Amino acid sequence: MINMEVCANSLASALQAEKGGAIRVELCDNLLEGGTTPSYAQIKLAKEYLNIDVYPIIRPRGGDFLYSDLEFTLMREDILMCRKLGCDGVVIGILTANGTIDMVRCSELIALARPMKVTFHRAFDMSADLCKALEDVISLGCDRILTSGGSASAFNGLQVIKQLVEQAGDRITIMAGAGVSESNIAEIVNQTGIKEFHGSARKFFSSNMTFKNNNISMGGDTDEYSYSLTDSATVKNLIDLANSSGKILSLRN
Repeated sequence: MINMEVCANSLASALQAEKGGAIRVELCDNLLEGGTTPSYAQIKLAKEYLNIDVYPIIRPRGGDFLYSDLEFTLMREDILMCRKLGCDGVVIGILTANGTIDMVRCSELIALARPMKVTFHRAFDMSADLCKALEDVISLGCDRILTSGGSASAFNGLQVIKQLVEQAGDRITIMAGAGVSESNIAEIVNQTGIKEFHGSARKFFSSNMTFKNNNISMGGDTDEYSYSLTDSATVKNLIDLANSSGKILSLRN
C-alpha cells in the first residue's frame, strides 16, 4: 500500500485530506513560503476534528534553514505546544551555515518532541551532501525524511530519490514530495520504490465577494479574490494512481 501525506494549509484542507484517504497531514501555514508553523487554534482543532495523524511543521519563517537563537527558542516552544495538544508528530529541519544537518539543535528538538514522531522536512534537500545528510538524519532518530531528491520537484529528482531509498533500507522512511501530481505520481512510485508520498492536492476557489477592490493588494503578487484548499477528490485520485502504478508498469512490459 502506497500512503499519502497531505500538506494541508488549513483545517479545512486537513478535513478534505482525511476525506480523500490521506493517512496524515503536515499542517502548515504560508505554503507560498514553503510552509510555516500554523496557529494554536489550527493545531488544536485539527486534533479535535481529525481521525488521522496530525504533524504540524515547526518552522518560524520562510527562507533558509539557519535560525537565530530567538527563532530556535520559538521552535522549542512550538514543539512543547504540539506535545501538549497531543499531536502525533512534528516536522523539523535545521541546517548549519555550511549546509550540514545541525545535529546539536535537531537533537534537542527531537528530544523535546518525544514521544511524538519526527519527520525531517525538505531542509534536507538544501544540504550540501544528501548521502551524508541521510546518515545524519538517521543517526538523529528521525522517523521519516521528506525529499525531492535535491531537485525542484520529486519528478526531476527521481534517480536521487531512488538512491536514497536504497541507501536508507529499512532504517528510515523516504517520502517523496514537491510537484507531485496526477500526471506523475505513478512514474514516481515506479521509479523510486517509495511507500509514502506528500502533496497538497490543492485547487483554487473564487471568492464569494460581490464587491471587489482590484486596485490594492494585501501583500505579494497574489489574487486577493481566490484561495486554495486541498481537494478530497484529487487526494483520492492520487492515492489510487499511486497504488495502481505496479499494474501500469506490468501492462507496459
